[in-house]
Amino acid sequence: MSEGDRETGEGLLGIDDPADWDAAFSRGENHLGTAAIGLAFNCSLEEASPRIVRATRLPDAAQRRYAFTAVGTAARLNGALTPELYAVLRAEGPGRRSIAGDAIDDTLTFVPFRELPPWLRRGKAVSKVLDKLETWRLESAHAAGDAWEALRRRR
Repeated sequence: MSEGDRETGEGLLGIDDPADWDAAFSRGENHLGTAAIGLAFNCSLEEASPRIVRATRLPDAAQRRYAFTAVGTAARLNGALTPELYAVLRAEGPGRRSIAGDAIDDTLTFVPFRELPPWLRRGKAVSKVLDKLETWRLESAHAAGDAWEALRRRR
């Protein structure tokens, strides 16, 4: 990664050489999570995956967040993830407050259901059921509110 990239992070979405990322990681440079997104855009999944996994373990929370963005980007672009990337998502956990939440959502959206690991398939099924129950609850609440309003107008 060039001198300017180290200081500002600019241009890192264009990184296309995994060896550059490895060297920057060895030197402990900044913006490695951002550079991992670049690898997801510009390299094969097999080349980018081990580097993205390492980026998800960076000490800087903002760069870890970018690393999980790279996981979601990889799922979007490839329609698949490696077993190591699935393991990272599982370890971080699903949920709205999880740093991996958006990456899991992207994976559920762009990876075919039959290719998801069993733990993620179960999560998707549970999510669908909970979404349907919430829809029914809201529809019932609105219907009850409308009925109450109609009764109040009759008086």
